[in-house]
Amino acid sequence: MEAIVDAYGPEEQAMGWYYYLEDKISFPFQGKCILERKISPLKLKEVVDVIEMAPEDECEREMFVVIRWMDRELAVPLVQLKGIKVDDETEEAIGDWHYWMEQGYELG
Repeated sequence: MEAIVDAYGPEEQAMGWYYYLEDKISFPFQGKCILERKISPLKLKEVVDVIEMAPEDECEREMFVVIRWMDRELAVPLVQLKGIKVDDETEEAIGDWHYWMEQGYELG
């Protein structure tokens, strides 16, 4: 996978993914929740505005994005979201992350 081809350890993998996603995803975009997580307030099928990647230090174990939710901005796992009417590059990047997570791989 392009994001981590030269990464040797968990930290390099995380940063590889972070910069790959930051480069490929066109922010802002609308996202739909496709997976509920205990660490996130989003409900299945809820639609949110996705603003940007969360800060690097928040993405050492999983990729997070900042969303606008209930008049606040907070970070949620990217794996929870599917882009709505996004460009091909954004769709591919989000799909790459989903695929990587579905395969059971982890950061750190």
